[in-house]
Amino acid sequence: MTDQDQKQLGKTLWAIADQLRGAMNADDFRDYMLAFLFLRYLSDNYQQAARKELGRDYPDEKAVGNGGRSSLSVWYQQNPKDVAAFEKQMRLKAHYVIRPEHLWASIAHMARTQNDELLNTLQAGFKYIENESFQSTFSGLFSEINLASEKLGKGYPERNAKLCVIITKIADGLAEFSTDSDALGDAYEYLIGQFAAGSGKKAGEFYTPQRISDILSAIVTLDSQEPRTGKRKHLSSVMDFACGSGSLLLNVRKRMGARGIGKIFGQEKNITTYNLARMNMLLHGVKDSEFEIYHGDTLTNDWDMLRETNPAKKPYFDAIVANPPFSYRWDPNEAQSEDVRFKNYGLAPKSAADFAFLLHGFHYLKEDGVMAIILPHGVLFRGGVEAKIRRKLLEDGHVDTIIGLPANLFYSTGIPVCILVLKKCKKPDNVLFINASEHFEKGKRQNYLTDAHIGKIIEAYQQRPDNIERYARCVSMEEIEGNDFSLNISRYVNLAEQEVAIDLSATQKELVEIEKQIHSATAKHNEFLKELSLSPLPTPDD
Repeated sequence: MTDQDQKQLGKTLWAIADQLRGAMNADDFRDYMLAFLFLRYLSDNYQQAARKELGRDYPDEKAVGNGGRSSLSVWYQQNPKDVAAFEKQMRLKAHYVIRPEHLWASIAHMARTQNDELLNTLQAGFKYIENESFQSTFSGLFSEINLASEKLGKGYPERNAKLCVIITKIADGLAEFSTDSDALGDAYEYLIGQFAAGSGKKAGEFYTPQRISDILSAIVTLDSQEPRTGKRKHLSSVMDFACGSGSLLLNVRKRMGARGIGKIFGQEKNITTYNLARMNMLLHGVKDSEFEIYHGDTLTNDWDMLRETNPAKKPYFDAIVANPPFSYRWDPNEAQSEDVRFKNYGLAPKSAADFAFLLHGFHYLKEDGVMAIILPHGVLFRGGVEAKIRRKLLEDGHVDTIIGLPANLFYSTGIPVCILVLKKCKKPDNVLFINASEHFEKGKRQNYLTDAHIGKIIEAYQQRPDNIERYARCVSMEEIEGNDFSLNISRYVNLAEQEVAIDLSATQKELVEIEKQIHSATAKHNEFLKELSLSPLPTPDD
Protein backbone atom coordinates (compact mmCIF):
# COMPACT_ATOMS: atom_id res chain seq x y z
CA MET A 1 0.00 0.00 0.00
CA THR A 2 1.38 3.40 -1.00
CA ASP A 3 1.71 6.37 1.36
CA GLN A 4 -1.19 7.97 -0.50
CA ASP A 5 -3.37 4.89 0.02
CA GLN A 6 -2.45 4.79 3.71
CA LYS A 7 -3.45 8.43 4.12
CA GLN A 8 -6.66 7.80 2.20
CA LEU A 9 -7.47 4.85 4.46
CA GLY A 10 -7.11 7.11 7.48
CA LYS A 11 -9.30 9.77 5.86
CA THR A 12 -11.94 7.18 4.95
CA LEU A 13 -12.11 5.89 8.50
CA TRP A 14 -12.24 9.44 9.84
CA ALA A 15 -15.14 10.22 7.49
CA ILE A 16 -16.97 7.15 8.83
CA ALA A 17 -16.27 8.31 12.38
CA ASP A 18 -17.66 11.72 11.51
CA GLN A 19 -20.87 10.15 10.17
CA LEU A 20 -21.46 7.90 13.15
CA ARG A 21 -20.26 9.78 16.21
CA GLY A 22 -23.26 12.11 16.38
CA ALA A 23 -25.01 9.51 18.48
CA MET A 24 -22.33 9.51 21.20
CA ASN A 25 -19.56 11.58 22.73
CA ALA A 26 -16.51 11.94 20.43
CA ASP A 27 -14.10 10.53 23.03
CA ASP A 28 -16.34 7.51 23.61
CA PHE A 29 -16.67 6.90 19.90
CA ARG A 30 -12.89 7.13 19.53
CA ASP A 31 -12.51 4.13 21.83
CA TYR A 32 -15.01 2.04 19.84
CA MET A 33 -13.53 3.02 16.48
CA LEU A 34 -9.93 2.28 17.47
CA ALA A 35 -10.88 -0.99 19.19
CA PHE A 36 -12.57 -2.29 16.04
CA LEU A 37 -9.61 -1.23 13.90
CA PHE A 38 -7.38 -3.09 16.34
CA LEU A 39 -9.54 -6.23 16.10
CA ARG A 40 -9.34 -6.04 12.31
CA TYR A 41 -5.55 -5.93 12.48
CA LEU A 42 -5.27 -8.85 14.92
CA SER A 43 -7.65 -10.90 12.77
CA ASP A 44 -5.90 -10.25 9.45
CA ASN A 45 -2.48 -10.93 10.92
CA TYR A 46 -3.68 -14.10 12.60
CA GLN A 47 -5.39 -15.48 9.50
CA GLN A 48 -2.27 -14.90 7.42
CA ALA A 49 -0.17 -16.74 10.01
CA ALA A 50 -2.74 -19.58 10.19
CA ARG A 51 -2.75 -19.93 6.40
CA LYS A 52 1.04 -20.20 6.42
CA GLU A 53 1.06 -22.67 9.31
CA LEU A 54 -1.61 -25.01 7.89
CA GLY A 55 -0.39 -24.79 4.31
CA ARG A 56 -2.38 -27.16 2.06
CA ASP A 57 -4.67 -28.09 4.95
CA TYR A 58 -6.04 -24.55 5.09
CA PRO A 59 -9.54 -24.76 3.53
CA ASP A 60 -9.97 -23.09 0.16
CA GLU A 61 -11.69 -19.72 0.68
CA LYS A 62 -13.72 -20.01 -2.53
CA ALA A 63 -15.04 -23.40 -1.47
CA VAL A 64 -16.07 -22.01 1.91
CA GLY A 65 -18.16 -19.32 0.21
CA ASN A 66 -19.64 -16.16 1.70
CA GLY A 67 -21.95 -17.64 4.30
CA GLY A 68 -20.17 -15.91 7.13
CA ARG A 69 -17.95 -18.89 7.91
CA SER A 70 -14.21 -18.33 7.65
CA SER A 71 -11.76 -20.89 6.31
CA LEU A 72 -10.36 -21.17 9.81
CA SER A 73 -13.76 -21.95 11.33
CA VAL A 74 -14.18 -24.75 8.78
CA TRP A 75 -10.78 -26.18 9.69
CA TYR A 76 -11.69 -26.03 13.41
CA GLN A 77 -14.89 -28.00 12.73
CA GLN A 78 -13.09 -30.59 10.60
CA ASN A 79 -10.12 -31.06 12.94
CA PRO A 80 -11.34 -30.78 16.57
CA LYS A 81 -8.57 -33.05 17.91
CA ASP A 82 -5.84 -30.91 16.37
CA VAL A 83 -7.07 -27.52 17.64
CA ALA A 84 -5.07 -27.54 20.89
CA ALA A 85 -1.80 -28.39 19.14
CA PHE A 86 -2.50 -25.80 16.43
CA GLU A 87 -3.17 -23.03 18.96
CA LYS A 88 -0.05 -23.95 20.91
CA GLN A 89 1.98 -23.57 17.73
CA MET A 90 0.28 -20.26 16.89
CA ARG A 91 1.18 -18.85 20.29
CA LEU A 92 4.82 -19.55 19.46
CA LYS A 93 4.76 -18.14 15.93
CA ALA A 94 2.10 -15.41 15.92
CA HIS A 95 2.37 -14.79 19.68
CA TYR A 96 -1.42 -14.96 20.11
CA VAL A 97 -4.59 -16.87 19.26
CA ILE A 98 -8.03 -15.68 18.15
CA ARG A 99 -10.95 -18.09 17.97
CA PRO A 100 -12.67 -18.25 14.54
CA GLU A 101 -15.96 -16.84 15.84
CA HIS A 102 -14.13 -13.76 17.17
CA LEU A 103 -12.32 -12.92 13.92
CA TRP A 104 -13.22 -9.60 12.32
CA ALA A 105 -14.69 -11.30 9.22
CA SER A 106 -17.11 -13.23 11.42
CA ILE A 107 -18.02 -10.16 13.50
CA ALA A 108 -18.54 -8.06 10.33
CA HIS A 109 -20.78 -10.75 8.82
CA MET A 110 -22.89 -10.85 11.98
CA ALA A 111 -23.22 -7.06 11.81
CA ARG A 112 -24.27 -7.07 8.13
CA THR A 113 -26.89 -9.75 8.76
CA GLN A 114 -28.00 -7.99 11.98
CA ASN A 115 -27.41 -11.13 14.00
CA ASP A 116 -28.98 -10.89 17.45
CA GLU A 117 -25.91 -12.50 19.03
CA LEU A 118 -23.41 -9.90 17.77
CA LEU A 119 -23.06 -8.06 21.08
CA ASN A 120 -22.64 -11.27 23.12
CA THR A 121 -20.09 -12.64 20.64
CA LEU A 122 -18.14 -9.39 20.65
CA GLN A 123 -18.07 -9.31 24.46
CA ALA A 124 -16.80 -12.88 24.56
CA GLY A 125 -14.18 -12.05 21.92
CA PHE A 126 -12.85 -9.04 23.82
CA LYS A 127 -12.69 -11.05 27.03
CA TYR A 128 -10.79 -13.86 25.30
CA ILE A 129 -8.26 -11.45 23.77
CA GLU A 130 -7.67 -9.79 27.15
CA ASN A 131 -7.17 -12.98 29.14
CA GLU A 132 -6.29 -15.87 26.84
CA SER A 133 -5.09 -14.75 23.41
CA PHE A 134 -1.55 -13.73 24.33
CA GLN A 135 1.18 -15.35 26.37
CA SER A 136 1.13 -12.10 28.33
CA THR A 137 -2.19 -11.18 29.93
CA PHE A 138 -3.64 -7.92 28.61
CA SER A 139 -6.12 -7.50 31.41
CA GLY A 140 -8.55 -4.61 30.90
CA LEU A 141 -7.42 -3.91 27.33
CA PHE A 142 -11.01 -3.18 26.30
CA SER A 143 -12.15 -1.86 29.67
CA GLU A 144 -13.16 1.50 28.18
CA ILE A 145 -15.37 -0.13 25.53
CA ASN A 146 -18.46 -0.86 27.59
CA LEU A 147 -20.78 -2.83 25.32
CA ALA A 148 -23.45 -2.78 28.03
CA SER A 149 -23.40 1.02 28.20
CA GLU A 150 -26.58 3.03 27.76
CA LYS A 151 -24.58 5.20 25.35
CA LEU A 152 -25.21 2.41 22.84
CA GLY A 153 -28.86 2.01 23.78
CA LYS A 154 -31.20 1.43 26.70
CA GLY A 155 -31.53 -2.31 26.21
CA TYR A 156 -29.76 -5.22 24.55
CA PRO A 157 -31.72 -5.10 21.25
CA GLU A 158 -31.03 -1.39 20.76
CA ARG A 159 -27.34 -1.76 21.61
CA ASN A 160 -26.99 -4.74 19.32
CA ALA A 161 -28.67 -2.85 16.48
CA LYS A 162 -26.42 0.19 16.90
CA LEU A 163 -23.31 -2.00 16.92
CA CYS A 164 -24.51 -3.62 13.69
CA VAL A 165 -24.64 -0.19 12.03
CA ILE A 166 -21.25 0.96 13.39
CA ILE A 167 -19.37 -2.23 12.53
CA THR A 168 -20.94 -2.53 9.06
CA LYS A 169 -19.89 1.03 8.21
CA ILE A 170 -16.33 0.42 9.41
CA ALA A 171 -16.11 -2.94 7.64
CA ASP A 172 -17.33 -1.41 4.36
CA GLY A 173 -14.78 1.39 4.67
CA LEU A 174 -11.94 -1.04 5.32
CA ALA A 175 -13.03 -3.34 2.50
CA GLU A 176 -11.96 -0.73 -0.07
CA PHE A 177 -8.32 -1.20 0.94
CA SER A 178 -5.84 -4.04 0.89
CA THR A 179 -4.55 -3.52 4.41
CA ASP A 180 -1.40 -4.69 6.12
CA SER A 181 0.03 -3.99 9.58
CA ASP A 182 1.94 -0.89 8.46
CA ALA A 183 -1.11 0.56 6.74
CA LEU A 184 -3.44 -0.11 9.66
CA GLY A 185 -0.81 1.18 12.06
CA ASP A 186 -0.54 4.42 10.09
CA ALA A 187 -4.33 4.69 9.89
CA TYR A 188 -4.52 4.18 13.66
CA GLU A 189 -1.99 6.99 14.22
CA TYR A 190 -3.89 9.22 11.79
CA LEU A 191 -7.15 8.65 13.65
CA ILE A 192 -5.53 9.30 17.03
CA GLY A 193 -4.23 12.59 15.64
CA GLN A 194 -7.64 13.54 14.25
CA PHE A 195 -9.42 12.70 17.50
CA ALA A 196 -6.73 14.66 19.36
CA ALA A 197 -7.30 17.70 17.15
CA GLY A 198 -11.01 17.56 17.91
CA SER A 199 -10.61 16.99 21.63
CA GLY A 200 -8.91 20.27 22.49
CA LYS A 201 -7.03 20.33 25.77
CA LYS A 202 -7.87 16.71 26.56
CA ALA A 203 -5.65 15.68 23.63
CA GLY A 204 -2.56 16.69 25.57
CA GLU A 205 -3.13 13.61 27.71
CA PHE A 206 -2.35 11.15 24.98
CA TYR A 207 -0.84 12.64 21.85
CA THR A 208 2.47 14.24 20.86
CA PRO A 209 2.32 15.79 17.36
CA GLN A 210 4.28 13.63 14.96
CA ARG A 211 6.70 16.36 13.90
CA ILE A 212 7.79 17.06 17.48
CA SER A 213 8.06 13.34 18.07
CA ASP A 214 10.42 13.20 15.06
CA ILE A 215 12.81 15.64 16.76
CA LEU A 216 13.00 13.73 20.04
CA SER A 217 13.40 10.34 18.37
CA ALA A 218 16.16 11.68 16.10
CA ILE A 219 18.10 13.09 19.07
CA VAL A 220 18.00 10.02 21.32
CA THR A 221 18.96 7.62 18.54
CA LEU A 222 22.17 9.50 17.66
CA ASP A 223 25.44 8.58 19.32
CA SER A 224 25.36 10.15 22.78
CA GLN A 225 28.99 11.34 22.88
CA GLU A 226 29.56 12.07 19.18
CA PRO A 227 26.18 12.87 17.59
CA ARG A 228 27.84 13.91 14.33
CA THR A 229 28.97 10.29 13.77
CA GLY A 230 25.33 9.34 13.23
CA LYS A 231 22.78 6.89 14.56
CA ARG A 232 23.52 4.27 17.17
CA LYS A 233 23.43 0.70 15.90
CA HIS A 234 21.33 -0.64 18.76
CA LEU A 235 19.37 0.50 21.80
CA SER A 236 18.89 -2.13 24.47
CA SER A 237 15.93 -0.24 25.90
CA VAL A 238 13.89 2.92 25.47
CA MET A 239 11.53 4.40 28.05
CA ASP A 240 8.69 6.96 28.04
CA PHE A 241 7.33 7.51 31.57
CA ALA A 242 4.31 9.51 30.34
CA CYS A 243 3.72 7.58 27.14
CA GLY A 244 0.11 8.46 26.28
CA SER A 245 -0.81 6.51 23.15
CA GLY A 246 2.79 5.38 22.69
CA SER A 247 3.50 7.41 19.55
CA LEU A 248 6.86 8.69 20.80
CA LEU A 249 8.09 5.19 21.58
CA LEU A 250 6.92 3.90 18.21
CA ASN A 251 8.69 6.78 16.49
CA VAL A 252 11.97 5.77 18.15
CA ARG A 253 11.39 2.15 17.09
CA LYS A 254 10.63 3.19 13.52
CA ARG A 255 13.87 5.17 13.35
CA MET A 256 15.95 2.33 14.80
CA GLY A 257 14.17 -0.48 12.97
CA ALA A 258 12.39 -3.45 14.58
CA ARG A 259 15.73 -5.15 15.35
CA GLY A 260 17.38 -1.96 16.54
CA ILE A 261 15.71 -1.97 19.96
CA GLY A 262 15.83 -4.64 22.62
CA LYS A 263 12.67 -3.68 24.50
CA ILE A 264 10.24 -0.79 24.80
CA PHE A 265 9.00 0.44 28.19
CA GLY A 266 6.22 2.91 28.89
CA GLN A 267 4.11 4.16 31.77
CA GLU A 268 0.74 5.89 31.62
CA LYS A 269 -1.59 7.03 34.40
CA ASN A 270 -4.79 7.48 32.37
CA ILE A 271 -6.53 4.11 31.91
CA THR A 272 -7.99 4.98 28.51
CA THR A 273 -4.71 6.10 26.99
CA TYR A 274 -2.90 3.22 28.69
CA ASN A 275 -5.11 0.85 26.72
CA LEU A 276 -4.60 2.92 23.56
CA ALA A 277 -0.84 2.54 23.99
CA ARG A 278 -1.02 -1.24 24.35
CA MET A 279 -3.23 -1.56 21.28
CA ASN A 280 -0.97 0.82 19.38
CA MET A 281 2.10 -1.32 20.10
CA LEU A 282 0.47 -4.54 18.95
CA LEU A 283 -1.09 -2.86 15.94
CA HIS A 284 2.35 -1.68 14.79
CA GLY A 285 3.69 -5.22 14.89
CA VAL A 286 5.47 -4.96 18.25
CA LYS A 287 5.20 -8.42 19.84
CA ASP A 288 3.93 -8.67 23.40
CA SER A 289 7.39 -9.88 24.48
CA GLU A 290 9.00 -6.75 23.01
CA PHE A 291 7.25 -4.13 25.11
CA GLU A 292 5.96 -3.47 28.60
CA ILE A 293 3.46 -0.70 29.32
CA TYR A 294 2.55 -0.10 32.96
CA HIS A 295 -0.58 1.58 34.26
CA GLY A 296 0.44 3.78 37.16
CA ASP A 297 1.52 7.14 38.53
CA THR A 298 5.04 8.17 37.53
CA LEU A 299 5.39 10.76 40.31
CA THR A 300 4.63 8.29 43.12
CA ASN A 301 6.79 5.71 41.32
CA ASP A 302 4.45 2.80 41.91
CA TRP A 303 5.95 0.51 39.25
CA ASP A 304 7.69 -2.31 41.16
CA MET A 305 10.24 -2.77 38.40
CA LEU A 306 11.53 0.78 38.95
CA ARG A 307 11.55 0.42 42.73
CA GLU A 308 14.11 -2.40 42.61
CA THR A 309 16.71 -1.81 45.36
CA ASN A 310 19.26 -4.37 44.15
CA PRO A 311 21.75 -2.33 42.06
CA ALA A 312 22.40 -5.36 39.84
CA LYS A 313 18.72 -5.63 38.92
CA LYS A 314 17.79 -1.95 38.86
CA PRO A 315 16.68 -0.94 35.35
CA TYR A 316 18.43 1.77 33.37
CA PHE A 317 17.59 2.86 29.84
CA ASP A 318 19.64 3.80 26.79
CA ALA A 319 17.13 6.38 25.68
CA ILE A 320 14.36 8.25 27.49
CA VAL A 321 11.76 10.38 25.73
CA ALA A 322 8.84 12.15 27.36
CA ASN A 323 6.12 14.73 26.89
CA PRO A 324 4.66 14.93 30.41
CA PRO A 325 1.71 17.19 31.28
CA PHE A 326 2.91 20.79 31.50
CA SER A 327 3.11 22.43 34.94
CA TYR A 328 1.10 19.62 36.50
CA ARG A 329 0.01 20.31 40.09
CA TRP A 330 1.10 17.60 42.50
CA ASP A 331 1.26 17.06 46.25
CA PRO A 332 4.69 15.78 47.32
CA ASN A 333 5.09 14.48 50.87
CA GLU A 334 8.04 14.47 53.25
CA ALA A 335 9.01 10.93 52.33
CA GLN A 336 9.51 11.98 48.73
CA SER A 337 12.17 14.48 49.77
CA GLU A 338 14.28 11.40 50.63
CA ASP A 339 13.31 9.62 47.40
CA VAL A 340 16.44 8.57 45.50
CA ARG A 341 15.13 10.34 42.41
CA PHE A 342 14.93 13.75 44.08
CA LYS A 343 17.25 13.55 47.09
CA ASN A 344 20.30 15.13 45.45
CA TYR A 345 18.37 17.87 43.65
CA GLY A 346 15.26 18.85 45.59
CA LEU A 347 11.51 18.52 45.25
CA ALA A 348 9.71 20.38 42.49
CA PRO A 349 7.10 22.85 43.82
CA LYS A 350 3.45 21.86 44.19
CA SER A 351 2.48 24.33 41.47
CA ALA A 352 4.53 22.61 38.77
CA ALA A 353 5.83 19.03 38.69
CA ASP A 354 7.93 19.67 35.57
CA PHE A 355 11.27 19.04 37.31
CA ALA A 356 9.83 16.07 39.20
CA PHE A 357 9.09 14.39 35.86
CA LEU A 358 12.52 15.35 34.53
CA LEU A 359 14.37 14.01 37.57
CA HIS A 360 12.35 10.79 37.52
CA GLY A 361 13.42 10.04 33.96
CA PHE A 362 16.99 11.22 34.48
CA HIS A 363 17.41 8.89 37.47
CA TYR A 364 16.87 5.85 35.23
CA LEU A 365 19.09 7.03 32.37
CA LYS A 366 22.19 4.95 31.59
CA GLU A 367 25.60 6.57 31.96
CA ASP A 368 25.97 6.73 28.18
CA GLY A 369 22.27 7.34 27.49
CA VAL A 370 20.36 10.33 26.15
CA MET A 371 17.16 11.86 27.51
CA ALA A 372 14.97 14.31 25.57
CA ILE A 373 11.97 15.81 27.35
CA ILE A 374 9.41 18.44 26.31
CA LEU A 375 8.68 21.05 28.99
CA PRO A 376 7.25 24.58 29.24
CA HIS A 377 9.71 27.48 28.96
CA GLY A 378 9.26 28.32 32.65
CA VAL A 379 11.67 25.56 33.69
CA LEU A 380 14.46 27.56 32.05
CA PHE A 381 14.19 30.59 34.32
CA ARG A 382 11.72 30.16 37.21
CA GLY A 383 13.15 30.83 40.67
CA GLY A 384 12.84 29.16 44.05
CA VAL A 385 13.54 25.44 44.32
CA GLU A 386 13.42 25.10 40.53
CA ALA A 387 16.41 27.44 40.27
CA LYS A 388 18.32 25.23 42.73
CA ILE A 389 17.49 22.08 40.74
CA ARG A 390 18.48 23.76 37.48
CA ARG A 391 21.78 24.97 38.97
CA LYS A 392 22.65 21.52 40.34
CA LEU A 393 21.99 19.89 36.96
CA LEU A 394 24.18 22.49 35.25
CA GLU A 395 27.03 22.32 37.76
CA ASP A 396 27.05 18.52 37.50
CA GLY A 397 27.38 18.84 33.72
CA HIS A 398 24.14 17.10 32.80
CA VAL A 399 22.40 19.73 30.64
CA ASP A 400 23.54 19.20 27.06
CA THR A 401 21.15 21.12 24.80
CA ILE A 402 18.18 23.50 25.07
CA ILE A 403 15.88 23.75 22.03
CA GLY A 404 13.22 26.46 21.88
CA LEU A 405 10.21 25.58 19.72
CA PRO A 406 7.51 27.81 18.17
CA ALA A 407 4.21 28.54 19.90
CA ASN A 408 0.95 26.77 19.06
CA LEU A 409 2.38 23.40 17.99
CA PHE A 410 0.23 21.35 20.37
CA TYR A 411 -3.49 20.60 20.44
CA SER A 412 -3.51 21.02 24.21
CA THR A 413 -1.86 24.43 24.56
CA GLY A 414 -0.73 27.41 22.53
CA ILE A 415 2.30 28.22 24.66
CA PRO A 416 5.83 27.82 23.24
CA VAL A 417 7.72 24.86 24.68
CA CYS A 418 11.30 23.67 24.81
CA ILE A 419 13.18 20.41 24.55
CA LEU A 420 15.81 19.68 27.19
CA VAL A 421 18.48 17.15 26.23
CA LEU A 422 20.24 15.64 29.25
CA LYS A 423 23.15 13.23 29.62
CA LYS A 424 24.86 11.79 32.67
CA CYS A 425 28.21 11.81 30.90
CA LYS A 426 28.50 14.51 28.24
CA LYS A 427 31.63 15.38 26.34
CA PRO A 428 31.26 19.18 25.75
CA ASP A 429 31.76 21.47 28.74
CA ASN A 430 29.23 23.96 27.37
CA VAL A 431 25.50 24.09 26.67
CA LEU A 432 24.10 24.28 23.15
CA PHE A 433 21.16 26.66 22.69
CA ILE A 434 18.98 26.29 19.58
CA ASN A 435 16.26 28.88 19.04
CA ALA A 436 13.89 27.39 16.48
CA SER A 437 10.95 29.54 17.60
CA GLU A 438 10.88 31.63 14.42
CA HIS A 439 11.07 28.70 12.01
CA PHE A 440 7.65 27.18 11.29
CA GLU A 441 4.69 27.14 8.92
CA LYS A 442 1.40 28.64 10.00
CA GLY A 443 -1.61 26.33 9.86
CA LYS A 444 -5.35 26.84 10.30
CA ARG A 445 -5.45 25.47 13.86
CA GLN A 446 -1.85 24.82 14.81
CA ASN A 447 1.53 25.85 13.55
CA TYR A 448 3.63 23.02 12.17
CA LEU A 449 7.22 22.14 11.36
CA THR A 450 8.40 21.02 7.92
CA ASP A 451 11.12 18.51 7.15
CA ALA A 452 13.46 21.44 6.52
CA HIS A 453 12.74 22.95 9.96
CA ILE A 454 13.33 19.61 11.69
CA GLY A 455 16.44 18.95 9.61
CA LYS A 456 17.91 22.29 10.65
CA ILE A 457 17.36 21.53 14.35
CA ILE A 458 18.92 18.07 14.10
CA GLU A 459 21.90 19.34 12.09
CA ALA A 460 22.58 22.03 14.69
CA TYR A 461 22.38 19.40 17.46
CA GLN A 462 24.73 17.07 15.59
CA GLN A 463 27.31 19.63 14.48
CA ARG A 464 27.20 21.73 17.66
CA PRO A 465 28.32 25.00 16.01
CA ASP A 466 29.97 27.77 18.02
CA ASN A 467 27.49 30.25 16.63
CA ILE A 468 24.77 30.48 13.97
CA GLU A 469 23.46 34.04 14.05
CA ARG A 470 19.91 34.29 15.42
CA TYR A 471 19.65 30.50 15.62
CA ALA A 472 22.20 28.50 17.65
CA ARG A 473 25.14 29.05 19.96
CA CYS A 474 27.37 27.09 22.32
CA VAL A 475 27.55 28.89 25.66
CA SER A 476 30.25 28.40 28.29
CA MET A 477 29.40 27.53 31.88
CA GLU A 478 31.10 30.77 32.96
CA GLU A 479 28.61 32.81 30.95
CA ILE A 480 25.65 30.80 32.26
CA GLU A 481 26.90 31.23 35.82
CA GLY A 482 27.19 34.97 35.15
CA ASN A 483 23.48 34.91 34.30
CA ASP A 484 22.69 33.26 37.66
CA PHE A 485 22.22 29.88 35.93
CA SER A 486 19.23 31.07 33.94
CA LEU A 487 18.68 29.09 30.74
CA ASN A 488 16.37 31.64 29.16
CA ILE A 489 17.23 31.22 25.48
CA SER A 490 16.93 34.92 24.61
CA ARG A 491 19.87 35.65 26.94
CA TYR A 492 22.17 33.62 24.74
CA VAL A 493 20.74 33.66 21.22
CA ASN A 494 19.97 37.25 20.25
CA LEU A 495 16.87 37.55 18.08
CA ALA A 496 16.81 41.36 18.00
CA GLU A 497 17.19 42.85 14.53
CA GLN A 498 20.44 44.79 14.28
CA GLU A 499 19.95 48.48 13.56
CA VAL A 500 21.22 49.45 10.14
CA ALA A 501 24.05 52.00 10.37
CA ILE A 502 23.14 55.28 8.61
CA ASP A 503 25.77 57.04 6.48
CA LEU A 504 24.88 60.70 7.11
CA SER A 505 27.09 62.04 4.29
CA ALA A 506 25.56 59.72 1.69
CA THR A 507 22.06 60.49 2.95
CA GLN A 508 22.72 64.26 2.64
CA LYS A 509 23.87 63.84 -0.98
CA GLU A 510 20.78 61.74 -1.73
CA LEU A 511 18.46 64.43 -0.29
CA VAL A 512 20.17 67.18 -2.34
CA GLU A 513 19.75 65.15 -5.49
CA ILE A 514 16.06 64.54 -4.74
CA GLU A 515 15.58 68.28 -4.18
CA LYS A 516 17.10 69.01 -7.63
CA GLN A 517 14.79 66.49 -9.25
CA ILE A 518 11.75 68.13 -7.59
CA HIS A 519 12.80 71.58 -8.94
CA SER A 520 13.34 70.23 -12.44
CA ALA A 521 10.05 68.32 -12.53
CA THR A 522 8.05 71.31 -11.21
CA ALA A 523 9.59 73.68 -13.77
CA LYS A 524 8.84 71.32 -16.64
CA HIS A 525 5.28 70.80 -15.47
CA ASN A 526 4.71 74.58 -15.19
CA GLU A 527 5.78 75.04 -18.83
CA PHE A 528 2.95 72.72 -19.89
CA LEU A 529 0.50 74.59 -17.66
CA LYS A 530 1.61 77.95 -19.20
CA GLU A 531 0.91 76.64 -22.72
CA LEU A 532 -2.57 75.68 -21.52
CA SER A 533 -3.09 79.15 -19.94
CA LEU A 534 -3.33 77.58 -16.50
CA SER A 535 -1.85 78.81 -13.22
CA PRO A 536 1.59 77.35 -12.45
CA LEU A 537 2.32 75.16 -9.42
CA PRO A 538 4.25 76.83 -6.59
CA THR A 539 7.91 75.89 -6.54
CA PRO A 540 9.59 74.58 -3.35
CA ASP A 541 11.24 78.02 -2.95
CA ASP A 542 7.91 79.91 -2.96
